[in-house]
Amino acid sequence: MIDNLAGAAAADLHSIAQEDIDPLQAHFHEGVAPDEIEQVYHLKRAQPMLQAFTALFHGSQDGVIVRLLVLRELAAETGESAFSRADINTKFAYMIPESLETVLGRLRSHGLLAWDNPAAVYRITPLARNVLAALDTLLALGRPEEDEAEMGFLLSQVAGAQAVGGVTVEQLKHLLGRLVELHEEFRDAIASGSEFRLRASQAKWHMACDWVEKGSAILRAITSDERADSATHKAAQAIGRAQSSLLNMQGMFSRALNQIERQRVHLGQSGLSTTDIKRWLLAHDDLAGLAEGAIERPVLPLFVTPAEMIDVAETELLAERAVNVAPGGLPSGEDAPLTINDNPAMQAELDDWIKRLADFANLDNFPAVAEGAPKTVAIQDSLLPASFAVASYRASLLPLLGDPAEASLQGPTAELARLPVAFSSEDEMVQLDDPHVMAMSRATLSRIEDIELDLDSNDE
Repeated sequence: MIDNLAGAAAADLHSIAQEDIDPLQAHFHEGVAPDEIEQVYHLKRAQPMLQAFTALFHGSQDGVIVRLLVLRELAAETGESAFSRADINTKFAYMIPESLETVLGRLRSHGLLAWDNPAAVYRITPLARNVLAALDTLLALGRPEEDEAEMGFLLSQVAGAQAVGGVTVEQLKHLLGRLVELHEEFRDAIASGSEFRLRASQAKWHMACDWVEKGSAILRAITSDERADSATHKAAQAIGRAQSSLLNMQGMFSRALNQIERQRVHLGQSGLSTTDIKRWLLAHDDLAGLAEGAIERPVLPLFVTPAEMIDVAETELLAERAVNVAPGGLPSGEDAPLTINDNPAMQAELDDWIKRLADFANLDNFPAVAEGAPKTVAIQDSLLPASFAVASYRASLLPLLGDPAEASLQGPTAELARLPVAFSSEDEMVQLDDPHVMAMSRATLSRIEDIELDLDSNDE
């Protein structure tokens, strides 16, 4: 008897202990109390609101649509604040009565609808209106086709909270997180080098910049608000830096698109580019259908007959093959061949030509200029006697005389250009008595010093 009583008492204590265990604790390690986590504390405080969302969105998607339909239709009636069951049945006559009863019971049990027993009417609770207001804002500002940057709802929450003086750090962090995500998305698009991805990201970037411009005034109000705490100020400043980084990406987009434009490949003289071809292909849903009628007949395979196979095998079998003997050691050394680095013949001719012109400039051993002779010398007297090839080579170097661009360089031709000798030619041919050259253009060589002296004497 005593053992039975002790067993029953132990069972009762075990059941009481099981009831006292928090179900949330099962998701955490032993020794970690969920209530000590800050976010858990805030979420538990908002449990009525979370239960309202659970009542609306728990279950199938069809059930969610029906519950939102009923609650939004009732909340849209601003002329009356209470609804009798008859009014509700009339309003939702297009619904099955059993489904309508299930929805009303669920909304009433989770505090979204209040039942006034004395008046026998339903009333929309303030909690339900708050939930619907948040959903309406999200549905209105969260349309991807209108807000590709997906910043409208986040910025509207910050603006609304700032207007009533209740902006939170969490709301600012959500906006900051979205800005960081957009920056990474645009940076990856620029790094991809894809023109289509770049242009799509640039369009989204323009929309994001529009939201940034609208949010700048809100951020200035937050940072200038003396009532805001330090965490709010830091979050607002971080958002400002993220916005500046986002705005600075315009140059990156332009450079990437200009690079693609320079590398664009055009197809002949048709005016079409590879981008036009890709855009045309993307406009077709069935690319395989473009090949219909392009191939007249299938490819006919050719097979090798046994006779050809035997001939090839016999040839390979009877062919004499060289036996590659592996070397037994390192090869014997050999002396490197001797080479003589002779200067080319033209180099010697150039050196000789520079020496002759230098003699002419110094009035030394140049044969055409003697004491009492003219201050200029005919070009044929300086180029000849010589073979046709040598005379032509010397004549090709004459335009370099006095060339300032060539004189600024290094080398033999630069030395030639720096000689104080002037070259002038005329449009007239002179017949010559030479075995190699029959005629030559009339031209003269003059010392620059003599030309300057003539100019000074003429001035006097």
